[in-house]
Amino acid sequence: MNGLIKHREIRFSRWSPDTMQAHSACHVLHDVEGIHHVQPLESHLLQISYDVSHISLSIIDEVLVELGFHLDNSLLHKLKRALYYYTDETQRANLGLEGACCPDKQMFINRYLRRQHGCRDERPEHWRNYR
Repeated sequence: MNGLIKHREIRFSRWSPDTMQAHSACHVLHDVEGIHHVQPLESHLLQISYDVSHISLSIIDEVLVELGFHLDNSLLHKLKRALYYYTDETQRANLGLEGACCPDKQMFINRYLRRQHGCRDERPEHWRNYR
């Protein structure tokens, strides 16, 4: 069971408009099922521990990119990510988890709830239909 917990680092681009991407990503990933530990080490470096039987690094990265985070795309980090993706997916396939549902919707919901935006209607439910 100990081999199912993976410890990785996610590097973000230094040239992003959000200079504290690691801290922002930490807030998004904090309550996701399968992620045991997430900690920003620097403004662009995130340390993460996750259970590969619940989620993989490729899923985490896909959701982060979908939410607008910018990963470091230098050649070295692309190669590392490709190796991690391959090992995670191989281990998931060996466990028979290749088609398992992933908690990406939960990440979107957490991001939506924490983000300040004008999409919330503060009126009570029974007042919302009146114009």
